[in-house]
Formats: sequence, structure tokens, C-alpha cells
Amino acid sequence: MSNHSEAPVAPVQAYEPPYYAAVFSAVRTEDQSGYSETNARLEDLVKDIPGYLGMDYAQNPGGLAITVAYFRDADALTEWQSNAEHRAAQKRGRAEWYQSYTLHVAKVERSHGFTRV
Repeated sequence: MSNHSEAPVAPVQAYEPPYYAAVFSAVRTEDQSGYSETNARLEDLVKDIPGYLGMDYAQNPGGLAITVAYFRDADALTEWQSNAEHRAAQKRGRAEWYQSYTLHVAKVERSHGFTRV
């Protein structure tokens, strides 16, 4: 969702399935006026949704950015999708910030993790 410069370098933990993942892959336009501020606001908003589990973000040197947001259930994901500020940001993204994007929503059926200690 953002440049995530302050994001920790650790993936979102594995949760007990089932849960949902919204995978947003995008290539941005050159003009990013207002993007950072809007994205920071959206990151604050999504954290207030009951059932929001976390977010992973990565970007390659070529400019492809991938954000994966995790939600405990379909109701939490639907609440995020229908949030008025989120909808307005989506509209602005199509008009100004994104060259192209895809969104994939998946039900996670298996999940595990590893952390070196």
C-alpha cells in the first residue's frame, strides 16, 4: 500500500486457517502526488477493522509492488472493501496513481511459519 519505509522486516505471522488474503499487485505512475498521505491514512483505518490480521509488502527494482492484507474472515474483508475512504482512494488510484494493478482474494487453507532465533 505504501512505501512502507518504516515497516518491520518480518512477514506477518502464520495464523490458524482458514482466513483470507487480499493480494494487490501494482505498477505506479510517475505522479504520486498525495499517495503517501492517503496510503498512511488507509493503513491506520484498516488496523481498526475487527478481524484485520496484518499486511506484507514488497517491491522489486522494476517497480512492481505487492501488498498482501490478511483478514480473519470474509466479513472483515468485506468491511474493508466497502470502507468509504478506501473506495475513494481506489477511485483516485485508477485515475492518478496506478499504471496497472491486479487484485486477488484467496481463502488461506494452510499456513505455517519459521523464525530463526
